[in-house]
This record gives sequence, C-alpha cells and structure tokens, in this order.
Amino acid sequence: MKTRLDVACVEHDLFESREKALRAIMAGLVTVNGRPADKAGQQVRETDIIELIRNDCPYVSRGGIKLKGALDVFKTPVKGRVCLDIGVATGGFTDCFLQEGAARVYAVDVGEGQLHEKMKTHPQVVFMPQTNARFLKPEMFPEKPELCAIDVSFISLKLILGPVLSVMAPGGEVIALVKPQFELQAKDLRKGIVKDEPTRLGVMDDLRTFLKTSLPGTLEKGLIDSPLRGAKGNLEFLWLLSAPGNERLDAAR
Repeated sequence: MKTRLDVACVEHDLFESREKALRAIMAGLVTVNGRPADKAGQQVRETDIIELIRNDCPYVSRGGIKLKGALDVFKTPVKGRVCLDIGVATGGFTDCFLQEGAARVYAVDVGEGQLHEKMKTHPQVVFMPQTNARFLKPEMFPEKPELCAIDVSFISLKLILGPVLSVMAPGGEVIALVKPQFELQAKDLRKGIVKDEPTRLGVMDDLRTFLKTSLPGTLEKGLIDSPLRGAKGNLEFLWLLSAPGNERLDAAR
C-alpha cells in the first residue's frame, strides 16, 4: 500500500502537520531511501525509509519529545528497566527509553516497515513487527516489562490497555498517549479535530470510568497535556497508570 510522502511524514511523527512536511520536502530536507525527495505527492511504501537531512529533534521522531516530557513531569525512572513500546512506528519512544538508560526495549508494531534503522539494529531493542497489541500474551515476552509507553492511532485505548497490562510486571507503569480524536465519534470531530475543550476533557472522564469498571486494581498516577500537538493540531494527553500488584510490592518492602 502506498501513501503520499507528506502524509507519511506526519504518520511517522517527523512533523506535526502536512504543511510543515511540505515545506521541508520543498526545501530538500527529506530523503526517501537515501535520495532527496522534492514532491510532497510522491508515493511511498510502508517499507521505504524516510529521514530528515537536518533534524533538530534529539530522537528519531517527535514522539521521543512527548515521552521525555512525561518522564520528567511524572519523575518516572527508566535506567535499568525493561521497557515496552506499543505502536513503535519510527521509534521515537524507543529512542527516548534508550537514551534514558533502559536495559532493553520490546518494540511492538502492527506493521513492519517504519522503524528507523538505528533502532532496528540497536542491540538492546527487540523488534516485534506484525504484532497486534490487542492480542498480547505474557508468553510472548521472556521477561516482564516494567515500564510501557503506548502510542497508537485509529483505535481506542480501551482495546489496548487490558492486553498491555496483562504482560506487565506487578506494579509496572504505563504511559499512554491519549489521542482524543480516536476515542470520540465522528460527530464530535470537525475535519478530524476535536471540536472543543469540554469534549476533549470528556474523553478522560470516559477513560477513567472504563479503568474503574474494566481494569480493577489499575491505578491512575498522573495526567498531563502532551508537550507537542498531534496530527492536525489535536492536543493530546499523557496518562500515567500503574498495573495491579503495587500492594504486593509494598508488602515486600
């Protein structure tokens, strides 16, 4: 399946909008499989490698900046922990985990072609392509992840959180990027953008209700607005959760 280059740049989280991607492409700052691209409408495959010639981002994609913001605000330790990246795509979250000292990162994605070569070949990254997070099982991991970050699109977190929590270590932490546009119905959006702030905040009320009724023992530990806006300018949340098992860990201390 092919898609436009400017659209793919946004999907890979290299830019927050097609307009910014277009400007970079026209300036000759985007390459496809190592060759400069000059047309935003160029058709690219999922397996094509899209990179920026000049990139001020410290990670392989903007996603790393989002996760770093959450780690800093929540004061979540990464060093020495086994991490899980759900919806790895280009690998911004994985890159952030590694730069923060993760012992290992299991990188899960339903696709297979977007992960940056730097991440794909990193000795501490276990890439799990063509893996649907809705069907995760504990036996898929030789060690239990202690920290997870989730960044998925076109699907509600309600379908992802249960399977993810089932593979986590007791008391493990999950930082989920909440994209309101994928938690709402079409009537609540205007050209893919959440209509208003009350509607956006209502998404979290709905997710909290889901947490209490469907994921007993899972605790909310923090919530912030993402430091960067998502596609089309939507303001997203970063939600910190704790998997069931804290009480056992506390008793052991």
